[in-house]
Amino acid sequence: MSAISLGEAAKRLGVSVDTLRRWDRSGRLRTLRDDSNRRLVPPEELERLGAIPERHRTGDRLSARNRFPGVVRSVQADGVMALVEIEAGPFLVTAAITRDAVEELDLREGAPAIATVKSTSVMVVRGEA
Repeated sequence: MSAISLGEAAKRLGVSVDTLRRWDRSGRLRTLRDDSNRRLVPPEELERLGAIPERHRTGDRLSARNRFPGVVRSVQADGVMALVEIEAGPFLVTAAITRDAVEELDLREGAPAIATVKSTSVMVVRGEA
């Protein structure tokens, strides 16, 4: 594999391009320059920093492991916030997110969605056990 662009390296590492620029300036990341003076990241640097090989990537990297794929059952937007209910198998997950996020993700009734639960943010649904 040859050196890749800073943008692609950022995707593989799960960080921003600005973060990689800072790492380059501070010496935490070693980059090369192409003929147009753009930064390129060598494959050994990606490996050293723990990048996920392209063949193993499944999307954005998240530390949360509890993912519940399902279908949006309802979206209630009011002001800048919205409540989104996702039916994920036997589970119903309700998330409070911004109205902007609802629009950006095009969340609407019947749309596929994945509820990701992080231990510091647990959603509770009242129901019988």
